[in-house]
Amino acid sequence: MTLHRRALLAGTATVLTGAGTRAQQSDLQPALRLPVRPQTGDIVQPLPKSAPGSDLEVIDLWPDLPPGGGGPFRSEYRFDETLTGVITAVARPCLLVIRPERPNGAGVLIAAGGGYLRIDIGNEGLPVGQWLARAGITAFVLVYRLPSEEWRDGPDAPRQDAQRAMRLIRWKAEEYGLDPDRIGVLGFSAGGHLMGVTATDAEQDLYDDMDDADGLSARPSFAGLIYPIITMRKPFDRTMSSRRVLVGDDPPDARRRAYSVEVQVNERTPPVFMVQASDDRIAVTDHPLLMYAALRAAKVPAEMHLFERGGHGFGLGVPGSPAAAWPALFMAWMRGHGLLKS
Repeated sequence: MTLHRRALLAGTATVLTGAGTRAQQSDLQPALRLPVRPQTGDIVQPLPKSAPGSDLEVIDLWPDLPPGGGGPFRSEYRFDETLTGVITAVARPCLLVIRPERPNGAGVLIAAGGGYLRIDIGNEGLPVGQWLARAGITAFVLVYRLPSEEWRDGPDAPRQDAQRAMRLIRWKAEEYGLDPDRIGVLGFSAGGHLMGVTATDAEQDLYDDMDDADGLSARPSFAGLIYPIITMRKPFDRTMSSRRVLVGDDPPDARRRAYSVEVQVNERTPPVFMVQASDDRIAVTDHPLLMYAALRAAKVPAEMHLFERGGHGFGLGVPGSPAAAWPALFMAWMRGHGLLKS
C-alpha cells in the first residue's frame, strides 16, 4: 500500500517549528508551471571522476532550484578526498543510487553526518550503501543542503531535502522494484538527527508541492539512527557545530525543543534501531537514552545497543571492535520486523 500524505494529514493540526513554514513564492514572480512527473534535467555529478562512486546513478531532488532560495550558487560541489571524502557547497541536492544485484524490495535512504557543515559521504555514505546493496537492499545516499551555506530556509533546508527524497523514492518504487511499505532511513551523527526528524515529523509541510510525488508520505517505514544527534535541550546540547547551525548559540527553549528529535516522537513514529558507544564525546549517551525513553512512552517499537567502546564516527565499525557488531544486529532487527524478504 502506497502511503498518501494528504490521507495521513486529514484531521490533524500542522505544528510549525523553527522556520518550518512552507517556502513562500514572491508576489513579484509569476507562478512556475511544474511538470506532473518528477524530472531529472541536467544532472550535476556530485563526485569527481577520480572518486569512488563517481559512476553511480544520480537523481536530482528538485525539478528546478531548491525551495526557499539562497545557497552557495556554485555549478560544482566541493569534494575533499583528504578528509575521507566529504562534500560541501551543495547547490543541487540529489540522491546517489546503489542498486543490488538481486533486489529484495527494501530500500534505505542514507544520511551521512558532518555536523551540518559537511557530508562525510566517504565514511558514512557510500560504504554503507554498498553494504546494504550486498544484502539486496536498494540504497539511496542523500546529498543534502547544508544550513551553513546561506540557504534562506536555514535548518529546514536539509529537512526539505529529506522529505522530498522519501517522496521521490516512493514515487519511483516500481522503477526500482521496491515495496513502498519497506522503505526506511539510516542516519549517522548529524545525519541521524536529520533522519530522526524525518521519521518523527515527516508530515509537516516544509515546502510547496512540486509535482505528484509530493502527494506521497515522507514518513519512513523504519529508522536506523547510528550515534545520532538527538536533542538540542540543556544540559545535553554539547554538540557544538550541530547546535549552532540548527538553533544558534543561546536559543530560547521553544526553539531547542522544535529541533529536538525526542520531543517530536508520537504514536505514528516508525520502529527505530539505535547504536551508540559509551565513550562517544560528541553525541553523548544521553541522546539515544532520551530517544529510547520517548519511544517507549509512545509505545513505538525500539531497539538500542550501547557499546563500551567505539567513540564517534565509526561508520560500519572498525573491524574487531565491539561496535563492528552493529551491521549484523541491524540486519537481524530488519528481519524480525519483516522488512527483509527473500
